[in-house]
Amino acid sequence: MAKKEILTDYWVRDLLKEAGLELDSQGSQIKEINDALKTASKNGTGKVGFPEFVGVVKDFLIVIEDKADLAKHIKLNKENLISQEIKDIKDFAINGALFYGKHLAKNTTYKKILAFGISGNEKKHRISPLYIDETEFYRELPDVESFISFNQKNINEYYIREILKEETDQEKTTAEILKDAQILHEDLRNYASLKTADKPLLVSGILLALKEIEHKNFSIDNLTGDSIKTDGQKIYEAILACLERSKVSPDVKKDKIINQFNLFKDLKILNEKNLKLGETPLKHFTKFLNEKIFKSIKYNSSSEDYLGRFYGEFMSYSGGDGQQLGIVLTPKHITELFCELAELKSTDIVLDPCCGTGGFLVASMHNMLKNLEEMKEEMKESIYVDEQRKIKQERLHGIELEPYMFTIATTNMILRGDGKSNLMNENFLTLNLSKLKNATVGMINPPYSQGSKKDPELYEINFISHLLDSLTEGGRCIAIVPQSTMIGKTKEEQAVKENILKKHTLEGVITLNKDTFYGVGTMPCIAVFTAKRPHIKDKECKFINFENDGYKVAKHIGLIETEQAKDKKQHLLDIWFDRIETETKFCVKTTVESSDEWLHSFYYFNDEIPLNEEFEKTIGDYLTFEFSMIMQNREYLFEEKSDENE
Repeated sequence: MAKKEILTDYWVRDLLKEAGLELDSQGSQIKEINDALKTASKNGTGKVGFPEFVGVVKDFLIVIEDKADLAKHIKLNKENLISQEIKDIKDFAINGALFYGKHLAKNTTYKKILAFGISGNEKKHRISPLYIDETEFYRELPDVESFISFNQKNINEYYIREILKEETDQEKTTAEILKDAQILHEDLRNYASLKTADKPLLVSGILLALKEIEHKNFSIDNLTGDSIKTDGQKIYEAILACLERSKVSPDVKKDKIINQFNLFKDLKILNEKNLKLGETPLKHFTKFLNEKIFKSIKYNSSSEDYLGRFYGEFMSYSGGDGQQLGIVLTPKHITELFCELAELKSTDIVLDPCCGTGGFLVASMHNMLKNLEEMKEEMKESIYVDEQRKIKQERLHGIELEPYMFTIATTNMILRGDGKSNLMNENFLTLNLSKLKNATVGMINPPYSQGSKKDPELYEINFISHLLDSLTEGGRCIAIVPQSTMIGKTKEEQAVKENILKKHTLEGVITLNKDTFYGVGTMPCIAVFTAKRPHIKDKECKFINFENDGYKVAKHIGLIETEQAKDKKQHLLDIWFDRIETETKFCVKTTVESSDEWLHSFYYFNDEIPLNEEFEKTIGDYLTFEFSMIMQNREYLFEEKSDENE
């Protein structure tokens, strides 16, 4: 048992190291804590006692007790509280952690203590945090899989969300976006007569015009409602200037975008002063968007696709959820996860062939620039600046079929200062692959439920196949699609799956939270492939159940991140990159056939060995059932049947 305890200590130490936590073992370098531990014997003798690990992160004191045996995780008393009997404190992880946490709360000046009871090993374990304050009151918190939420960067956010149960800045931002979208929708309805498809174009055009303010080529104050040179004409000219300045080319592409913005000049109702507003609707919309949206995009370096997020919320007020316009946007946490699964490098060339508002490209740009920043000290300033330029102008490529979505994506990338010259308004499935420039990473969220026996090329699996054929050898392809895509319900889809394995390698499939596309009603998964390397028959793929991802649906808001999300994602990445082992209920590693359903639910088997208590309960349940049946004169149910053929 001592050897197992040591292995558990080593595993916990590695978890701490991975999360960036430096805690002391068997004592503390902090005098106040070390002095308090001199009287912390679990026997209650007032002698010395040390937890496995102890330390401080910001103003939080962290204490850890671990046990190798999962059965020694927690012991409750008759009141269903954590027992503080001496024997239980010594024998059980959580009980010991609570003892040390309360002792340190009483004998130090630390007022916020997180005590962890940990049991098991790398593959099968429980990590249970408790929060203890200066009153020695404790609160049991949800189990975690890592310590990522408790490092310098994340611990305050964990405290706000999980302990104080207050909104974080991100949740407030979500609520604000919702509110702004609703206000703008009502104003568009009250002061303009626009078709549904024109509403996002109006927003795009105004945002491009606002970008000209920094060049003193546009002013909101100049929108005076003049009948000779209308506000719409002034905004239109500012859009033209912005497209010229952003070097959108070729001309045919620029003309396609410009034609989308004719509505500024053509719609009379937008350019006449509204008596209630005291100004033209265009000036009213421009002032609103400048304050609520443009400044957020301009001054924030986040990977958040603000424009896409705004459109997604905005379109939900225009009937349905925007699906009639093809706006089924990929959430930010998924676009970021794609970058991490692809192990994106600053030198990669990224292709999104169904780019929508450009969410994957925005996330990729943010991730690549961040990776470059980490290498800045190792390169000359001139090389660093040139690499930044190459990321923005040469390494991000998008294709979008719908003209209005193409215009939105172009606007998004111009506002981000990059990538606009590499967006194409084309049909990806009919595009000559020689037009694509050696992409090393493909990311795709294809149109859903468009394929049929009549139009088999529109099945989601066909988009994946075409993207794989578009990448360089060894390129990484990541797709988010309905789970049915990985099943292959039709002969046509089965044939594509078979063909994919002949030419490319399936790395694995991650089953996602059913609410990932909240309101759309799709059960999604992420599939990861390596391009142009045939699938080897004995290749082991990973099939992961990531339905419990730490995101939940909040009333009137939609899908929001809980504090457990960071921890859940860290665990997923640790499993995906073989840093740790886990149980089959989370990940199954197996060989595959093209005829298989490429999902965790298809390959899952229960590899858990029942605990003695579970075995005894099952036997007890059976005996109770047998006794009950006998008392009802139904003992014949338990009689062995003879073989009639004997």
